[in-house]
Amino acid sequence: MPPGESMISALKSNKSVMLDKSRRFRKTLGGYGKNRKTEYNLPKATPQQLRAIRQKIKKENQILWLKVIGLFIVIIVTLGWMLFA
Repeated sequence: MPPGESMISALKSNKSVMLDKSRRFRKTLGGYGKNRKTEYNLPKATPQQLRAIRQKIKKENQILWLKVIGLFIVIIVTLGWMLFA
């Protein structure tokens, strides 16, 4: 038996042993119901509250960026010290 023929027979036997996953998972695809509408029960916010939330988020982002830049500088300095020391 040539090597190509044995490989073909092995592939055919493996294919026949494999489960048919398309039938197996046909009814379990998940997802959302088409008739169901997503509703959120959000509280009403005044313009002052929205402004305060916006400022708070900006301040948090500023602090985060300062931390990231500071860590980056520390890593660069440490690598430079290790390479040139």
